[in-house]
Amino acid sequence: MKEIPVNPLQEMLRAVTRRHFFKQAGFGIGAAALSSLVNRYAFASGAGAATADLAINAVNPLAPRPPMFPAKTKNIIYLFMAGAPSQVDLLDYKPKLQELDGQNIPESLVKGERFAFIKGVPRLLGSPYTFKKCGQSGAEISELLPELMKVADDIAIVRSMHTTQFNHAPAQIFMNTGHQIIGRPSMGSWLTYGLGSESTDLPGFVVLVSGENQPDGGKACWGSGFLPTVYQGVEFRSKGDPVLFLTNPEGVSPELRRQSLDLLKDLNESHLKSVGDPEIVTRIASYEMAYRMQTSVPELMDISKEPESIHKLYGTEPGKASFANNCLLARRLVERGVRFVQLFHRGWDNHGTSAHDDIVNRLPKLCQETDQAAAVLVWDLKQRGLLENTLVVWGGEFGRTPMNEERARSKFLGRDHHPRAFTMWLAGGGIKGGVTLGQTDEFGYNPVDDPVEVHDLHATILYLMGLDHTKLTYRFQGRDFRLTDVSGNVVKKLLA
Repeated sequence: MKEIPVNPLQEMLRAVTRRHFFKQAGFGIGAAALSSLVNRYAFASGAGAATADLAINAVNPLAPRPPMFPAKTKNIIYLFMAGAPSQVDLLDYKPKLQELDGQNIPESLVKGERFAFIKGVPRLLGSPYTFKKCGQSGAEISELLPELMKVADDIAIVRSMHTTQFNHAPAQIFMNTGHQIIGRPSMGSWLTYGLGSESTDLPGFVVLVSGENQPDGGKACWGSGFLPTVYQGVEFRSKGDPVLFLTNPEGVSPELRRQSLDLLKDLNESHLKSVGDPEIVTRIASYEMAYRMQTSVPELMDISKEPESIHKLYGTEPGKASFANNCLLARRLVERGVRFVQLFHRGWDNHGTSAHDDIVNRLPKLCQETDQAAAVLVWDLKQRGLLENTLVVWGGEFGRTPMNEERARSKFLGRDHHPRAFTMWLAGGGIKGGVTLGQTDEFGYNPVDDPVEVHDLHATILYLMGLDHTKLTYRFQGRDFRLTDVSGNVVKKLLA
C-alpha cells in the first residue's frame, strides 16, 4: 500500500498538539505490547513473510507458543458448577455432623461470623445421603455421584479449598480471574495469551453454558480484561446457531464475504500503521477466525455423527442444550486443539427456601444432570489417550454451610454460602489420581490440613501448563499484573 505524503508543517503541529499527545499516550502501552508480539511471535504465513512496514502480516496473536518449562498438560476442560455445590453432601463426609444433626453449632465456630442469609444461632444439618468408599483409593463419595465413583482412582479430591468471597458474582469472578472485581483477565485468557492455541480454525478459549441461566458473574468470568480481546472466551451454543452472527446474511456468498474481509484487512492494516493500536490486530484476527469458523464450527457442533454408544455413555441428545452435550463438545474441542474449554452449569445455589433450591429435591436433580457426563468425560479422554494431556477441573465458587439455613423458618433443608471450606476435584494432565488432599474439621467448617486457596489452584494449573505464575505477567497502568496477583503456591502434593 502506497504511503500518503505528509505535509511537514502539519506533522510539526500534530507533534506538539496537546490532544494528540494524550491520544498517543493512551496507545503507548498497546504499541509496546504490539511490538513485543511482533518481535516474539513473528512467523511466515501463507500470505507472505513478515515485513517491518506492515506488522500485522507478521503477527498471529493465537499462534502456539512454547511453555516456560516442560508442561504436564496441553489443554484444560474446566467444569464450573456455578452456584456452589454442597461439599458435605457430595465429597466431604462428616460422621460427627450426622451425629449432631439438629443441634446448635458450637458458638466458638460462628462467633463474629458473617453469613449471606443465616440469622441467629444456626443448627447443624447432617447430610441426608450416604457415602461409600470407592476404588482402590477408598475415596469417600456420596450416593448422589454414582458415576464419579467409577473413576475415583483417576481423580484427585481437594477438600480444603477456601476463598475470600461469600457472594456469588464476586466469588465466581474471583475464581475465574483471581480478583473479585470485574476488569481482570480470566484464566482462559491468561493461558491463551501465554501459550496461544494449537487450533487454526477455532478460538483458543471456548465457553459452553447450561443450566438455569448465565453465571452470576456474567461474561466477566471469561472476559479478557485488559489483555487484547482476541484472548477472551468465545461462547458456543449447543442449540440453535452455535455462534451468534457467524452465518452470512441472506444474499452474501462465501466469495463476497472473502472479498469484503480482504478490503477490511487492507483498511485495518493502514490504520494499524498510523496508530499502532493492538486492538486492530485483534479485529483483523477476529474477522479471519470468524471466516474459518463458518466451516469448522458446524462440523464440530454436529454431535449426531458420534456413535450411538457414545451418546448412551454421555447421556447426550443431539440438538438439545444440556450439560451432557457440552461435555461431549468439550472432548471434541480439545481433540481439535482448543487450549481452554470452560463449561458453566448454573443452579447449585441450594438455600432451601423451596423445593426448587433445597438439598432433598433439587440437589439430586442437579447431580443427575451432571454426574454421568462429567465422569464419562474423564473415562472417554482416558480411553482415547487424551487424559494425560488434558486437565479436567470440577468445582464451584465456594461451599455450603454445614448448618441448615432455615431462612424465614423454611421447612425445606438448605445450606447458606460458605467460603471457608469447599471441595473440588481434578483429573488427568499431570494430576496424581486416587488421592484426597486436605481435611476439614469434624463439621466441615474450616480446613485443618493442607489448606488450598484460589490463587494456589491457579498457580498449580498454570504450572501444569508449563507456566510460572509469577512470570506470566502483563503490564497495565504502570504495573505488572498476573493471574495470581501477589499470592499463590503450586500445590505439589497434587502432582503426579
